[in-house]
Amino acid sequence: MTTANDILKQIKENDVKFVDLRFTDPKGKLQHVTMDVSCVDEDMFADGVMFDGSSIAGWKAINESDMVLMPDPATVHMDPFFAQSTMVVFCDILDPISGEAYNRDPRGTAKKAEAYLKSSGIGDTVFVGPEPEFFVFDDVKYKADPYNTGFKLDSSELPSNDDTDYDTGNLGHRPRVKGGYFPVPPVDSCQDMRSEMLTVLAEMGVVVEKQHHEVAAAQHELGVKFDTLVRNADKIQIYKYVVHQVANAYGKTATFMPKPIFGDNGSGMHVHQSIWKDGKPTFAGDEYAGLSESCLYYIGGIIKHAKAINAFTNPTTNSYKRLVPGYEAPVLLAYSARNRSASCRIPFGTGPKSKRVEVRFPDPLANPYLGFAAMLMAGLDGIKNKIHPGKAMDKDLYDLPPKELKKIPTVCGSLREALENLDKDRKFLTAGGVFDDDQIDAYIELKMAEVMRFEMTPHPVEFDMYYSA
Repeated sequence: MTTANDILKQIKENDVKFVDLRFTDPKGKLQHVTMDVSCVDEDMFADGVMFDGSSIAGWKAINESDMVLMPDPATVHMDPFFAQSTMVVFCDILDPISGEAYNRDPRGTAKKAEAYLKSSGIGDTVFVGPEPEFFVFDDVKYKADPYNTGFKLDSSELPSNDDTDYDTGNLGHRPRVKGGYFPVPPVDSCQDMRSEMLTVLAEMGVVVEKQHHEVAAAQHELGVKFDTLVRNADKIQIYKYVVHQVANAYGKTATFMPKPIFGDNGSGMHVHQSIWKDGKPTFAGDEYAGLSESCLYYIGGIIKHAKAINAFTNPTTNSYKRLVPGYEAPVLLAYSARNRSASCRIPFGTGPKSKRVEVRFPDPLANPYLGFAAMLMAGLDGIKNKIHPGKAMDKDLYDLPPKELKKIPTVCGSLREALENLDKDRKFLTAGGVFDDDQIDAYIELKMAEVMRFEMTPHPVEFDMYYSA
């Protein structure tokens, strides 16, 4: 275990000038405050650092704004992007009066979910393996003024640039629509940039596995190894930070928006999940595709509570432009070992240790702490209440006749629908005090403001459809 003394020793040995305290807000964005090394001592790790929580959207009111940043020594890593030698440590948020975890802190919620798993007796460890996708553009312009609303995206990879005049000439190698999976360079133009992303991630303590171009032009994915729930939520925050920073260093811009481009693939974040107990995988067994009954019940819980989970795993209005029936997005709440169109897939594995469920509807704008915790709580509810998911759907769900298709439930069609379902179906989240009503109410209020702004703003496509009607 890393202690405060270990960190202070590291600071001296590496001539660290600054320590950056980072935490995650309810929307999932990393926030930070930088401490001069002269202020960093054992007391900082014992007592934490006070800050104004009222300035964070979805947190405290101005009359109760003082909060405590409590550094977690296990998360320490160096930031390679700053000119001055800077050490980073992730923090939990504590209430200054009680000294307890602040109920609206996403990282605290994820920790409580892990503790709840242990107390349930179902298992002692939950592993998650997220797969976030992202787009990288050369230029992005957008405006949301009342009299000027629209956006323009550009990347040398986009098929729209087939006839663009470039100073060095148009070399013509670029992916077609839905043609980015997996051509070698020069069609794949970002090999070196993605390799640098992996290198930096490894330097920052993230165990990496692979990188590749994704289906859409300008779309990419990096592979990181599975880990425990809180640790991999931490690593997804590092992942997003590194992707943004390396793209920036290359003079490009990265986005985790699920659907920035109409007509091409959106970005998802499939999340592999498994529960272990006493060093053994509890999801391996003699049921369907080598799964245990416990794993099937876990899937049953995910499917039952999927519409409420959507509020955390698909937390933006843009998320539902990806989750559209009739396309490749996993909108159908079914499970299968062979079928990538199902929202819960059982990946092929060689042996009991590889048995897991891959939940395919989340996207990379999910707050990883809240999204992972919500899925775990749904799965545990399924196990506790023996919610069987029914028969597996191994045929191609996209080719089902309409009558059969109607019988299969789907994920939400909008953020409004997801928030309404979260409001109605929240008991599974509040079990064991993991989430609480105050936190859920505050989250719904925060995200409903986004829904209202989106629903009331005229859209450019409406001018195309209706201006001269």
